[in-house]
Amino acid sequence: MTATQDPARTTEEGPDRPAFTYIGKDRRRVEDPRLLVGRGGYIADMKLPGMLHAAILRSPVPHARIASIDVSAALEIPGVVAVFTGEDVKAHMDPCMNFGPATITQYPIAVDKVRYVGEAVAAVVAENRYIAEDGVDAIVVEYEELPVVSDPRAALEPDAPVLHEEHGSNLGYERTFEFGDITAALESADLVVEDELHWGRSAGMPMETTGAIARPGHNGVLEIYCNSLNFSYLQFLLAAALRIPSNKLKMQPVPAGGSFGSKFTAHKVPTLAGFLALRTGRPVCYLEDRLDHLMNSDHHGSDRYYKVRMGFTKDGLITGLDVDVVDDYGAYMQFGVGTHGNALSQAVGPYRFRDLRYRLRAAVTNKCQQGAYRGFGSEVHNWVLERLVEQGAAKLGIAPEEIRKRNFVLPEEFPYKIPGGNVYDSGNYPGVLEKALSMIDLEHWRKEKERLRREENRYIGIGIATTQERSVFSSTEFWFWFDEPPFPITSSPESATITIDPTGAFQLLLHCQAMWGNSPETVATTILAEEFGIEPESVNVSYADTSRALPGTGPGGSRFTVMVAGAVRGAARKLKKKLIDIAAHTLEVAPEDLELVAARVQVRGAPERSLGLPELAASAYFFALNLPPGMQSGLEESYTYDHPYTTLPSPDRSDLGVFYPIMGHACHIAVMEVDPDTGMTKFLDYVAVHDAGTVVNPKSLGGHVTGGAAQGLGSTLYEELAYDADGQFRSSTFLDYLVPTANEVPPFRIGHVETPSPYTEYGIKGGGEGGRMVTPSAVSAAIDDALREYGMHVRELPIKPADIVATVQAARAKG
Repeated sequence: MTATQDPARTTEEGPDRPAFTYIGKDRRRVEDPRLLVGRGGYIADMKLPGMLHAAILRSPVPHARIASIDVSAALEIPGVVAVFTGEDVKAHMDPCMNFGPATITQYPIAVDKVRYVGEAVAAVVAENRYIAEDGVDAIVVEYEELPVVSDPRAALEPDAPVLHEEHGSNLGYERTFEFGDITAALESADLVVEDELHWGRSAGMPMETTGAIARPGHNGVLEIYCNSLNFSYLQFLLAAALRIPSNKLKMQPVPAGGSFGSKFTAHKVPTLAGFLALRTGRPVCYLEDRLDHLMNSDHHGSDRYYKVRMGFTKDGLITGLDVDVVDDYGAYMQFGVGTHGNALSQAVGPYRFRDLRYRLRAAVTNKCQQGAYRGFGSEVHNWVLERLVEQGAAKLGIAPEEIRKRNFVLPEEFPYKIPGGNVYDSGNYPGVLEKALSMIDLEHWRKEKERLRREENRYIGIGIATTQERSVFSSTEFWFWFDEPPFPITSSPESATITIDPTGAFQLLLHCQAMWGNSPETVATTILAEEFGIEPESVNVSYADTSRALPGTGPGGSRFTVMVAGAVRGAARKLKKKLIDIAAHTLEVAPEDLELVAARVQVRGAPERSLGLPELAASAYFFALNLPPGMQSGLEESYTYDHPYTTLPSPDRSDLGVFYPIMGHACHIAVMEVDPDTGMTKFLDYVAVHDAGTVVNPKSLGGHVTGGAAQGLGSTLYEELAYDADGQFRSSTFLDYLVPTANEVPPFRIGHVETPSPYTEYGIKGGGEGGRMVTPSAVSAAIDDALREYGMHVRELPIKPADIVATVQAARAKG
């Protein structure tokens, strides 16, 4: 799999746009040297004295009462230290953290009954993992099987078997938002496109699965090393579940080994490891094996059924959108319905229509619960929106690129408030589309498509998709769904601490777990270098554990680059002021006459009068009498950066407030060949143009786009976490769950358009979820275009070759 970057980025110039030294330049990742030589320090690499290992017995049935558990044979195995069941966890801990209904509770081991295949039934702790697995095999469980519901629509029927008796039904949540007058918008339309669509569940597959090592420490402190991504933000909730004071729980950051959302607040594993360590009094390691990760994780992606309508005028202008979605949340609702907040943040996509209705019903079924996966629900809405725009264009006889141009929010309209209240900060959507068109030579491919069909009987399709990429969530999105939210949180900050040591060398401390694939150290050191004129590689980066951490929310929602840049720049400003004050006192000039350039503080217009950072640092640490009166010794500053722009929702929720305003944008164009007799596909060309505001490191952003697009391709054509009608899991290995390899992923050609955000430091926008936001729409459109004569219309993901063949054969049978 390869990608090529467009060397000529398109930038929206402005009179105040600065010239950067490091920002915007291709740089190697500063994380890579230690990772490439095997010194990443992952959970699987860690060894602690006296460490035990855990293995989990998982339910083979989707819904049953646990009649009895016999663990006696397991306890007799030499090396088995302890076995724990749901009754043990219920007696000694509280339910896991939960942002869904309070009546749908979850423990790390099932209590009383199991609700999906793979749910934990018992945990065996032993001297090594092999013995623990033997212990699992020796446990005997008697199940009283219960009726199963695996279809979310059937789960909402009055006679459906209920998963959570205390909750009373399988409807976890329901609400309808309406902005404008959707009835009038559709009645006045010249064309109304209706469709029923299904986005099937898939997930991120990191190299290292979720893992944790818990160790009872001194003074009653429980240490947990884990590769969850934002534990410092929610550490107090893990402590509450374990029934220990929050200051007696110390979470230690460990490199994630990949995430793609799968480790966003991965809480069951560290909670279980902590419980096992507390009960045994020894360090315990639990690292998911691949089967655990596939069937009992925190990260299954969206699984949604849509009934949707979109209105158009005869000229192709969109009049309104009506969405009715049933979302299959599996057996638990750990994150509530936040994925639909992501959808509502960009509900109209890049288009100007004003009338919108969005009805959501969240269903509980006998499947593993949903969690986070790259896009976190907004990529699904993008696909639905673009499916309707494609159909409208086809029915009206308007070219796909033309119908988009007619509906785009225009550059002069930013900041742009969409129905629902969120604001798009900036953008040039026509410019992104035009750049993509210039890179692909659309007219050439349209002629080639006709020629190849005529002369070689080959079926070529061209798919265009233009979609939004929201970034930098405000935490109000987690509670605006409720009239009386239980916890109306409004902060989701990020922090950084910069220290200049006595020699002038830099230390940077980050206050969240961010060691995953988004190059946090590269980004943070680039910002620090830009501020002080030093080499990024000269900075030493470390991460705070929760006993020392300032507020930090961590990666997620394409937020971290924006937020860590704000935190680093905020700390840098405070430190630069101190350096300039020391220099002003030493040089006997006014502070406003000084500037920091290339690691030196110099007099404006007289650079020969200057002091380097080592000289200033020595004064700060060793010569207190030479400092300005009242100044403290040392050079260390911290800064907590809060959301750059957010507002509260209105009390009646007629306006949801500004909760995701840093809005990226992208256009992908895919050229594909489809074999109508086998359903197999092949890419002939693929262009991806993204606007992530000011680009910090084109190489890293290109990696985001490439990786995201590859995962989007997987969700579109290959990957499916499948359950049958009886609730049995059918994707338990990589022979069943098909991850695309380098042979299936095209060589993406990547371009960038930069429209800096007016609200963030340096104008940066998020880009982490990038390609996955767009690829499903572009590929679906290309497959439809290739087989249009057979009436091909993609309504369900993943698109299976058998379904393509069936469509073609049915059309041929009709003549």
